[in-house]
Amino acid sequence: MLIRSEFDIQFQLPAPITMLAMLDLHPSVDALAREVTPLVVEHVDGGQMSRLVTEKYQDSYGNRCSRVHLPAGAVRLSGSNVVEIDGMPDLMKIDAQQAEVRDLPAAVLPFLLASRYCEVDRMCGLASDLFGSVPKGWLLAVTIRDWVHDHVSFDYNSARPTKTALDLFTERVGVCRDFQHLAITLTRAMNIPARYVAGYLGDIRSPYAGAGDFSAWYEVFLDGRWWTMDARHNHPRIGRVLMATGRDATDVAITTTFGVANLTHFYVESNEIDGDGNLILPQGHPEASIAA
Repeated sequence: MLIRSEFDIQFQLPAPITMLAMLDLHPSVDALAREVTPLVVEHVDGGQMSRLVTEKYQDSYGNRCSRVHLPAGAVRLSGSNVVEIDGMPDLMKIDAQQAEVRDLPAAVLPFLLASRYCEVDRMCGLASDLFGSVPKGWLLAVTIRDWVHDHVSFDYNSARPTKTALDLFTERVGVCRDFQHLAITLTRAMNIPARYVAGYLGDIRSPYAGAGDFSAWYEVFLDGRWWTMDARHNHPRIGRVLMATGRDATDVAITTTFGVANLTHFYVESNEIDGDGNLILPQGHPEASIAA
């Protein structure tokens, strides 16, 4: 299966600023990439567009990052890629075992701890009350995932950048990142390492759900490896394309600006294509209806 993903994000800047961006594919996806246009940053001045130099680096989690100094005015960030995947839904292993903390690899221990949006230390008692009787391992992980899915409503209008897992537990309404933060927090509180994931997830072989966006999900560490979980879409999905992993949304923000940046345009799409590059649109997509 071929999946084409692309983005076009534009800002108006009242003054020069520096920006960090995390908009390239994760290095682990390189073997699947068939076409890649890495992040391009351009400045628009009087109708003339000039490309800006970006500094590339990898963070402590192995994510590809960019730092760029932006002049005042209009700025455009864009990129695209085509990856080839097996087209299978998220893997499951119902007998996956949970390791004792003393036996976990040192590299996954940070994913048991509290972080900016995941107040594990404040929710351990709550997690124990809710899930203490559930057998450890895969069943515990999916029980937490499904509990969050069943007890939280999705609403774009409820989004705010400061909302934490504890806020969501209280308010019970949020966007995809909020679902994942609460699930991650409760999972860590039950001694299963959990990490936040950002990437593309289009409505591939699923009913059309609206305009494209970047997506968040999370992974749990069982049986010595990471497994995909998604508290918003609590059923296996096809077509996830990985961009970055971290402790929570702080570590994988698509852009971080050190100054004022007013968003003026936001476009993200991720769709299946055929061998000739033609879009295979999901059921219910407006363009698919027109074509029919």
